[in-house]
Amino acid sequence: MDKISDTHPRLFLNPGSLESIRRHTTGAEKDLLSRIKRRIDRIEREGYQFADRDIRDGQMNRDHEIGFRASEAALLYLTLKEERYLALAKKLLGQAAGYYRYRTDKKLNINWYGFSRIAALCAYDWIYASLDSQEATTLGNQLLTVFNDMMEQAKSSEIYRENNGNERSGFYGTPVLAWYAGLVFYKAGINDSLATALLTRGYDSHIEMLRYRSSNTGDYGGAASSSIVYSMNDYPWAEFNFFHTYQSATGIPIAEDWPHVPRFINYLYWNWLPGDKEFGYGDTRHLTNELPLGDMHIHLSQMTHFYGKTDPEMIALAKWMREKVKRQEEDTFPWMRFFLTRDYPDIDPAKGFEDMPSAMHFPKMGQIFLRSGSGPDDTYALFTAGGNIIQHRHFDNNNFIIYKNGFRALDTGTRPQPGQHLSHYYCRTVAHNCILIHMPGEKMPWYWGTKADDEEDLPFPNDGGQSNKLGSEITALESGDEFVYITSDATKSYHPDKSEQVVRQFLFIIPDIFVIYDKVVSKKAEYKKTWLLHTAAEPQISGNEFHEISGEGKMFCRILLPESARVTKIGGPGKQFWSDGRNWPIPATAFGNRFKDIDINELPLLGQWRVEVSPEKPEKADTFLHLLQVGDRDLAKMVDTRLIKNAYGEGVGFESGFKKYEIQFRRGDEHGGRIRIEDGSGTILNREFTNNVK
Repeated sequence: MDKISDTHPRLFLNPGSLESIRRHTTGAEKDLLSRIKRRIDRIEREGYQFADRDIRDGQMNRDHEIGFRASEAALLYLTLKEERYLALAKKLLGQAAGYYRYRTDKKLNINWYGFSRIAALCAYDWIYASLDSQEATTLGNQLLTVFNDMMEQAKSSEIYRENNGNERSGFYGTPVLAWYAGLVFYKAGINDSLATALLTRGYDSHIEMLRYRSSNTGDYGGAASSSIVYSMNDYPWAEFNFFHTYQSATGIPIAEDWPHVPRFINYLYWNWLPGDKEFGYGDTRHLTNELPLGDMHIHLSQMTHFYGKTDPEMIALAKWMREKVKRQEEDTFPWMRFFLTRDYPDIDPAKGFEDMPSAMHFPKMGQIFLRSGSGPDDTYALFTAGGNIIQHRHFDNNNFIIYKNGFRALDTGTRPQPGQHLSHYYCRTVAHNCILIHMPGEKMPWYWGTKADDEEDLPFPNDGGQSNKLGSEITALESGDEFVYITSDATKSYHPDKSEQVVRQFLFIIPDIFVIYDKVVSKKAEYKKTWLLHTAAEPQISGNEFHEISGEGKMFCRILLPESARVTKIGGPGKQFWSDGRNWPIPATAFGNRFKDIDINELPLLGQWRVEVSPEKPEKADTFLHLLQVGDRDLAKMVDTRLIKNAYGEGVGFESGFKKYEIQFRRGDEHGGRIRIEDGSGTILNREFTNNVK
């Protein structure tokens, strides 16, 4: 606090940086300045009109954006030095304060995001030095009081669609405002004790947020959510905005104390599939599985601004990656680029990621990424287990997703809000490529989401799935040129009354074969066990083998164990999201009534079909052994296989790519196994799998 400047502005800029920002704004960013100016000039002529101040959810219209418009008028005043923009900024701030008070008193949310309210505080801070004492006090008191009231209200669950997410979330809802309100009003003489309390709370929460995200990142990268649609869009703003405002208020480059931020580039790279797709992990809508690259240009530019001096190697990669994404005309904070005055032109873009390993483990994220290469025709997979992050994570331990010329094995469902499809199917184990253990009468745990107005309030279905989003552990992992091997124990992810052992051994034979061995022991033999595989297109089943064709690719699957298996195909119109005896459809009102005009049968990535494999005869202990082969549409048939059963264990032998493979997994409580590979010259590999996490 002793370092905070006694003068204003303090947020994002200060008197010492104003001139360089003014040059940058009227120079390199003059086109952006012109767009903002045209918008504000129109508001000056026509006024700011609220569409519906009583709307139930402030997210559903743009009334809250008055905070952005006030900040733009204030910034134009600082940049162009025209008094008319000062007058407009004051007028818009008065309207914003009235709007906030009206909705707060009526217990209505302002918006899911705090971004436009941060902008309103910026507007006040940026014109503070030009206000007379009465204006500063009157307007400041209105803003400080209502911001404090809305933050207090956010602590309860009474406000519909109020985002009170804490430091272990995206941290972009109402609680984030404490730092900005405290910083603006610190020693402003309006309510110094309240401002100091908010500033302290805001500082502590941001430091906690940074500690948490740093711990998740580790040596290789990560984020606050392992759902990339969150971690690369809105989540980074909490870090970058804090870095900007801490430095502008105190002069201290605090970003340098948190070197984890640029490592996100590595995590992003492993999520990036051909055609700018992503795996669709967690709370992803699965409409297209497109990688949400919209904010990436600004985030990479922010990394460059803050870390060009201290981490030039990662910033060279940031510049290489930035060339692959499109700059938006305007970003979430429309004026943010005005403050990015450091681009370090001496740092050239790197050549990109070369000589990548066949797998990358992000332990805190609970994800292992696998790939045969980096080209459009390579095989990519994601295995989910371990980790400590629950933000937007499903009940999907030991799940796998496979991409080869399209999505071969995929996560299913989508995330309407509201709509019970989200909480009753989409997040559940049945929507993933996992194991089910059906215990009659099991009550499944809560997941976020609410029913749509036209839905009956129904209990969560008993899908036979997991009851703990964590509870799994990677116990063995190794990768090399020939294969990637994973062992994961997900026993504690299931209700203890039904599960004694759920262990999956997952083997990727590079470039296009997967061998999956599951040991499942239930508390009672009558608890039915089911192995799941979800596909985009209808699978064609023939005996113990099935295949699917979709996009430009094809997948075969052969069931080796159980030898006597019941194979069931579920899906098609009206049964895509089947669980516990009924379908859980997507409400027509989802995504702003979007599904009123869309046939969900035409959206393959929602997951249209699944295959269920169960033993014919119930036993307490069962094993499942499957071989999957992926390729393009011309893949005529899968490799010939032979089942191996001996004193050592169970496994499979096959030939592929001029090589002979023999893979065995240990029986009983011991895990592990061995692999033997031969080619025309003899044995090239013959050894046990590791029992360690390498």
